[in-house]
Amino acid sequence: MLIIMGRKNDTEVIIKNKRYRLSGFENEEYLQRIAGFLNNKFAEIKKQDIYKNLDSEMRAIFLEINLVDEYFKMKNKYEESEADSESKSNEIYSMKHEIMSLQSKLEIAQNEIEKQKALNIEEQKKNIKLETELSSERKNRKSSDD
Repeated sequence: MLIIMGRKNDTEVIIKNKRYRLSGFENEEYLQRIAGFLNNKFAEIKKQDIYKNLDSEMRAIFLEINLVDEYFKMKNKYEESEADSESKSNEIYSMKHEIMSLQSKLEIAQNEIEKQKALNIEEQKKNIKLETELSSERKNRKSSDD
């Protein structure tokens, strides 16, 4: 908040070719930026044809309306940005939750694969044992037939 006269930082600025002393808790650079912004806004408004036909009170109101308009537009952009940011944060949270769920499912699937591999190895061992027994049985039959 700016306070005219008597606060922490006193800074002399020029607004519309007049010297003013601004005081506030903000640093001098910031106070100069405010003066520069106002000067730019005055210059911008002066270029408009309607400005030339206004008396000094209406010129001040015209400037105030333009400043308030700019303020509300920036405020709306900020609020939209905040809403967008919140939406993206929610989306990120949802994606993280989905990733955790998928990781859990992946671990379960990997465990099942390991179980199936172990069962497969056991079945292969049984097959080898049965094939060995069958081969041995055939040899025995052949020997006994001879």
